[in-house]
Parts: sequence; structure tokens; C-alpha cells
Amino acid sequence: MDDTALLDIANGLYALPFDEFVAARTAAAKAATESGSGLPAAVRALPKPSVAAWTINMLAIHQPDILDQLAELGVRMREAQSSLDAAGLRELGRERRTLLAAAVDAARSVSEQQGRTISGAIASDVENTLRALTADEGAAAAVQSGRLLQALSADGVETVDLDGAVAVPGAVSVTRTARPAARTAPAAGSEKKVRTTPGGPVRRPADKPRLQAVRQTPRPASPSALEKAEAALDEANAAGEESSRVAQERRGQLEEVQAEVSQLTAEALELRTRLKAAEEQLESARRRLETLSAEAKQSARAADKTQRSAVLARERVLRLANTVR
Repeated sequence: MDDTALLDIANGLYALPFDEFVAARTAAAKAATESGSGLPAAVRALPKPSVAAWTINMLAIHQPDILDQLAELGVRMREAQSSLDAAGLRELGRERRTLLAAAVDAARSVSEQQGRTISGAIASDVENTLRALTADEGAAAAVQSGRLLQALSADGVETVDLDGAVAVPGAVSVTRTARPAARTAPAAGSEKKVRTTPGGPVRRPADKPRLQAVRQTPRPASPSALEKAEAALDEANAAGEESSRVAQERRGQLEEVQAEVSQLTAEALELRTRLKAAEEQLESARRRLETLSAEAKQSARAADKTQRSAVLARERVLRLANTVR
């Protein structure tokens, strides 16, 4: 199967408006049958993205510079965290909040331009995914691919789970910075034994130049426990501020929706009242119509009878006049 062809088809499908995906996928799979390979089945297997993932894909396609800014900010945040730069983390946290708010607004606008209005819950998923972009290199690559399938989340400790998160994952270049492995003390009895021979223990010759270079290299000062705790506290404070901002935003959205519900309820009540009055007027008009229709028929019959009487009277007058002459 031609992976390049599958990637081209996927890029085209995930750039479409949300409601057009399924029909376009079916058409693409049908068109790919001439390839004589596994391409049609691979196209049919491309999953439809969630609304939140589709919204982010629209952002990646139509306004990629916004995602570039967030990805660059994520690099600076990870560097500040590695160096335990508490002041820098606070400043970067404020910058991230500003960029995230602007990015969510842009996502709303782009999705509306593509024919779909996103709800508050979807906007929250979009924001969480963009926050994950700033926390993890792999998430950044997945989001910027434009083929995201589901919303992402990050806890700031573990790497973001990208399993099933992006279509054609082999085409996404994910480069994560390696994290130092924790050192543990060897278990009792697990020391490596030195193989011995009649001539004594066999030892590998030491790589003296390399060992000497390592010894001469100055070791960076390890951060103290207090510094680590202060950095963690700053990060927790930033997360708390972010949570408070999100909660306040949700309260505002709740108040707006409650006001909208109240207004629509009042309008519905008014419309029901007007409808009832209109139905009563309609029934009254129908009754008047029936009455007038019956009266009109009766009047027509009376007029017809009167006309016939007038004709007979005229004929009688003519006969009498001829007789007198």
C-alpha cells in the first residue's frame, strides 16, 4: 500500500467540514479501488474525529501560527521547569493563559466559519488539548498534524497518551526529550561477580582517557529540596490560578445560559398564549363563516324565488293587456 497516497487522502478528509467527512471518506475509498492494493480498506478505516479534535484540526489548517506560538511557548516552559526558574515559570504561566484564551476564541471562530458552532464543553476540551500541546512534544506534533482524532489532556507529570489520538500515526514525527531514569540501589546479592581464572580475576581494561575526561568535567550543582519544592509550589499556584479562571469562566457561561433559558421560556409562554388566542379567533371565524354561508344560500334561494315571481307577474300583465285590446 502507498503510505504517501493514504496520507494525502487523510489530509484532505480531515480538512473538510465536520458533517462532510463520512460521505467524502466513502467516495475516497471507492476512488482508491483502482489502486489494487490495501489502500481502499485503509481509507475506510480512517476514524471520524470528535468535534473537539475536528475543531483543533481546523485551527491547525487555517491558523497554524497560533499552534506554532503555543508549541514554542511549551519549549520555553519545559526549559524553565528543567532549570527550576520559578519566576520564569510564573511569567510563562501568565503568557500561556493569555495565548490559550486567544486560541480558544480563534477555534470558535474557525469552526463557525466551517459551519459548526461549538459548545462550552467542546471549548473546554479544545483548551485542555492545547494545554497538553504546551506540556509535551509528542502532543504538539499530533496537534499540529491536522489529523487529530480525539481531545488530549496532560497532568504535567506523565507524557501525554497518544494511542489512537491521530490518524496515520506513522506520518507524525514525535521527538520527546528523554527524561533521566531514576537511580536505585542494587539489590542484595545482585552484585556482578568477577569471572576468575587460574591466573586471577579477569578485568576489562579501563578506558582511561574517557574516564579522566568524565572526572574532570564539573558536575552541575543539584537543586536543593527547597528549590524543588518552591518550583513545584509555583507550578501548583499557576495551575490553581488557571483552574480558578476556568471555573469563573464556566460560572459566567452558566449565568448566560440561565438567562437565555429564562428569556426563551418567557418567549415560549408568550407564543403559547398568542397561539391559544389565535386558535380561539380561528374557531370563532369558522363559526361565523358557517353562519354567513347558510344565510347566503338562503338569501340566494329567496332571490331566485322572487325573480321567478316577477317573471310570472310580467307574463300575466302582457296577457291581460292583449286581451283588453
